[in-house]
Amino acid sequence: MSDIKARQDAIVDELSAISDWRERYRRIIRIGRDMPEMPEADRDDDHLVKGCQSRVWLHADLEGDRVRFRGFSDTSIVNGLVAMLIRVFDDSTPADILAADGSFLDRIGIHENLSQNRANGLAAMIKQIKAYGIGYQHLLSMQGR
Repeated sequence: MSDIKARQDAIVDELSAISDWRERYRRIIRIGRDMPEMPEADRDDDHLVKGCQSRVWLHADLEGDRVRFRGFSDTSIVNGLVAMLIRVFDDSTPADILAADGSFLDRIGIHENLSQNRANGLAAMIKQIKAYGIGYQHLLSMQGR
């Protein structure tokens, strides 16, 4: 099982244990609050995720053959969603990022409990994470790794 799949399963287990959606939202917000702060310098237009109603920044660096993510949103629930995605995809290879799917979000019922705008924003965040995976996969292949 890939690290990403194991992290997805852990989030599903954590949130599925909470039956009340208000409590799940509170837990998602806490996940965001527990995420390390994204430096202000990375909160610029180059890292702003297009397609989100809230302001969301995602930044990725390649360390060896692993992609390291940082992120932040100016709204607490969306910041929690950012933190969940970072928890899943951080410190993974580009190939693993590209092979992963977002079905864990369906398994916790997130799409049915988000507004359409937030669901679109979540899709935009995943698209941006995948774009980083593509870019870094290409860079690694150019370097012969």
